[in-house]
Amino acid sequence: MQYGPAVRRRRLGAELRALRGRAGLTSSQAAARVGWHQSKVSRIETGRSGVKATDVHLLLDAYEVRDPHLGELLVALAGADDTGASGRHHWWKAYRDLLPAAYRDFISLEAQASWVRTLETSVVPGLLQTPAYARAITRAAVAGLPDEQVDALVEVRLARQDVLRAEPPLRLSVVLDEAVLRRSVGGPQVFAQQLARLREVTRLPQVRLQVLPFSSGEHVGLIGPFVILSFPTIADLDLVVLDHLTSSLYLERKEDLQAYAEAFNSLQEQALSPEESEAFIAGLSDGA
Repeated sequence: MQYGPAVRRRRLGAELRALRGRAGLTSSQAAARVGWHQSKVSRIETGRSGVKATDVHLLLDAYEVRDPHLGELLVALAGADDTGASGRHHWWKAYRDLLPAAYRDFISLEAQASWVRTLETSVVPGLLQTPAYARAITRAAVAGLPDEQVDALVEVRLARQDVLRAEPPLRLSVVLDEAVLRRSVGGPQVFAQQLARLREVTRLPQVRLQVLPFSSGEHVGLIGPFVILSFPTIADLDLVVLDHLTSSLYLERKEDLQAYAEAFNSLQEQALSPEESEAFIAGLSDGA
C-alpha cells in the first residue's frame, strides 16, 4: 500500500519498460534516441524518478506509439499538469492553488478511467451530486472557507461529472448504502432535488446504481467506502482508492485488486437490482 505518486510512478515505469521492449530497444538505445543518459531511462522505468509530460511524449515517439488515449493515460500517471494533446483532461490545473495534490491526482486518474466502481456509505458520489448537495457537503467537510473558495470547489465537483457525458462516456457502477439516502444533506429541498437526480441517472445506459438496504444486514461494505478505477488498454493499471481525512491511499497489488473486485461483486449481489433501486429511491422521494 502506497500513496498515489509512488504508485503512479511505478506503474508508469513498468508500462514504459513494456513499450520499450515491444519496440525492440535496450534502455541504452532508447536513451540514445531521446538524447538522455541510460541511467535516466532506468530511473524512470523503476519508478525512482519523476517524469514530465514532455519526457513521456519523447519516449512514446521513440517507441513509435501513436495511440493518443494511451499517451493521455501515461501523462496522467506521470502526475503532470501539462496539457496533453486534447487538453480536455487537464482542466483542473486552473484550480491548482485550491486543490490538494491528492485530489488533483484522483481527478487526473478518474478523467482517464473507462470504468469506475464505487461503494458509498455516507454521501452521494461526487459524480452524481447536484450543485446544492455538493455545496452542503463542501461546507461540512471544509468549515470556514470563504464563499468564493466553496464556489470553486463546487465548480470542480461539477466539472468532474463531464466524464459521464464524454464520448465514450465513463462506465459507472455504484452501490449506495441506504444510510446515504436517509441523511438529509442540505435540508429537505436540497435533498429532494438530489434524490430526483439519482432517479435520473439510473436511466443512463452507462450507469448502474444499486441500493444496499438496511434489511440486507451485515455486509463486506461495512469496512468503509472505496473506489476501483479501471483503465482502457491496460488492465494492469487498475487501482483501488481509499479516502482518508487528509489524503488518499492507493492499492495496486493484484491480491488487493482481486479482493476489492470480489467485495464489490458481493455487494452488488446483496443490493437491490437497478430497477428495484429506482423504485426504492422513488418511494423516498414521495415521502420527502
